[in-house]
Amino acid sequence: MPATDTANEQPSRRFPTTSWSLIANAARNSSGTPDALSELCTAYWLPVYAFIRRKGHSREEAEDLCQAFFARVLEHRTLAEARRERGKFRSFLLASVAHFLANEWDRSHAQKRGGNCIAPSFDFETGEDRIYREPYHELTPELLFERQWAMALLDRVLTRQRAEFDRRGQAAQFDRLKVFLTGDSARGSHQHAATELDMSEAAVRTAVHRLRRRYAELVREEIAATVLDPGEVDDEIRFLLAALERA
Repeated sequence: MPATDTANEQPSRRFPTTSWSLIANAARNSSGTPDALSELCTAYWLPVYAFIRRKGHSREEAEDLCQAFFARVLEHRTLAEARRERGKFRSFLLASVAHFLANEWDRSHAQKRGGNCIAPSFDFETGEDRIYREPYHELTPELLFERQWAMALLDRVLTRQRAEFDRRGQAAQFDRLKVFLTGDSARGSHQHAATELDMSEAAVRTAVHRLRRRYAELVREEIAATVLDPGEVDDEIRFLLAALERA
């Protein structure tokens, strides 16, 4: 069954939400809004972990530091310092973790895994595998952070788009057609996809066109959620592409 046109759909729930409105809401609530804050931590932990690892810390140290950083965010409401008028959330987060490493980490007075506040559980095995596959020796900590940021953003877009298909009962179709977004040339034949999905080749081409169009919309929405001015979106897209092309 071909994908339906999603142009007029209501925007789906972000997975995870990364907008400055969520950040502001988390900062205003002294009670902590644990779900919202944990969602932010889960969204952005991998670029932070990659940055810490590239700074020369061992895997164990980096895991502890990453947990401690986000525990500090949760416990001390570091997000209260984040304001949309300060610009890109990406830049704010990078500056925050760099400051944390330089001035705020004292392992002799901190408990393992981040003091008295519990940070969300992160999949460090997956994170380590992704970092291992990077051109590690050629990237500065800042460039590795930016590359992992770009990859995390695109991962979120794919997850969000799959959720839209899932709500229409078409998750399997998305799983087959997403190769036309990710560039998996081994499975990138329209004819092969048509055979596997029991669709005509013309229907597959239409579905792929709609898939790509919606993907581009979601990328812009995700980026717009983390910048000050909508006019910055195109610049961020160029940044995204440059970060992914670094090798």
